[in-house]
Amino acid sequence: MESFKQAFDLLFSLDKELLQILGVTMRMSFFSTSISCLIGLPIGALIGTRRFRGKSFLKKIIHTWMGLPPVVAGLMVYSLFTHYGPFGKLNLLFTVTVMVIAQCVLITPLVIGLTSSFVESTSRPIIETARGLGLRSPRIVRLCLSEGRMSLLSVVLNAFGRSIAEVGAVSIVGGNIQWKTRVMTTAIMLETNKGKFSFALALGIVLLIIAFIVNAAASWIVKEKSDD
Repeated sequence: MESFKQAFDLLFSLDKELLQILGVTMRMSFFSTSISCLIGLPIGALIGTRRFRGKSFLKKIIHTWMGLPPVVAGLMVYSLFTHYGPFGKLNLLFTVTVMVIAQCVLITPLVIGLTSSFVESTSRPIIETARGLGLRSPRIVRLCLSEGRMSLLSVVLNAFGRSIAEVGAVSIVGGNIQWKTRVMTTAIMLETNKGKFSFALALGIVLLIIAFIVNAAASWIVKEKSDD
């Protein structure tokens, strides 16, 4: 109980380190989710609306990439941006930028896979009508994304949830550096190992609050849309 009391004391005292960790986490999650969705939603919708040879094999590759272990993704990105890698001269290793890149490697396939499955299962009438009207693929993709935008909110939330809960990849490429690249998940792991349960609990409570706010906002948006 003492650990819980200390955790809430940290929250209400607006501890500077806790706020900094929260800021890095939200910045990383926002940009990685946004970039992944900007890339993944159109590609997923395009795959879902098209019939082509090798589509089944492509989907298997996407689904395999969706299950990629985070530490493997982190290792891949690390090898690209280390001083001996092809992008080493950019000096991005152990920065928030490379953490966002690692997150995008993990999240983009998830967005593509979920979007393509959604479009195939729910947008068939729209696709058939659009084809009957002679619309081209880019127009059909935009139409499917527009008509299913509220339902596709769940895809965005899944991407955000994957991003904010990630540990392995960001710890490898970010280094868990205090006041620079430390995020909530890596901080929780570190503080727990150090025996500082109160700080870890405070961060865990913040994670739960963020998850609740995001899901509540999504539910409200969906309800408002259905009431229109």
